Amino acid sequence: MTTTEPFRNVVLLPQTNQLLGLYTIIRDRLTKRPDFIFYSDRIIRLLVEEGLNHLPVAPLTVSTETNQVFQGVSFLGKICGVSIIRAGESMEQGLRDCCRSVRIGKILIQRDEETAKPKLFYEKLPDDIANRYVFLLDPMLATGGSAIMATDVLLNRGVKEERIFFLNLICSKEGIDAYHSAYPNVKIVTGAIDKGLDEKKYLIPGLGDFGDRYYAL
Repeated sequence: MTTTEPFRNVVLLPQTNQLLGLYTIIRDRLTKRPDFIFYSDRIIRLLVEEGLNHLPVAPLTVSTETNQVFQGVSFLGKICGVSIIRAGESMEQGLRDCCRSVRIGKILIQRDEETAKPKLFYEKLPDDIANRYVFLLDPMLATGGSAIMATDVLLNRGVKEERIFFLNLICSKEGIDAYHSAYPNVKIVTGAIDKGLDEKKYLIPGLGDFGDRYYAL
């Protein structure tokens, strides 16, 4: 785990050769959809595992099959995932692979064509979400607009900032600054921080539209 500087509350996955190789594949415009999905899923699994590392634990002692005592830990509290439709839904299976029977909520945010600002269209969240740790799922953090609105929804449902973990594959420095100016206590877990945004607000070097490439729409 690496906590980036000067970004407080940003956890960047270790930039190993393996991780850089995975990102090379998914950034390549020539990568076919099956490979894009496969290697994106591998990165998502790493992000979920890192997010789980930051959940609170309590000491737990168990007896092993060899009649020995093992001093371990158990997780405290319940979690749920909340995906920002549609690209965020690509991250749900990675969470399910690590946490069996995990609850999943959904938030739909789209840009208003008249104002060019994000607009909330739909939300469906667990009734007890205020008592859970929440993994907010969206592959890309560009301007931060959708993530900020989604976090607004969570806080309005009683979720505390420090119980939210925002998981994404790639983010921009601008997106981090915008998001943390609104919610400095939410921890961002990411695998890459890109150098900026282009005139269309796409991440650069980026990888294009993640949802389009994952779902081939």
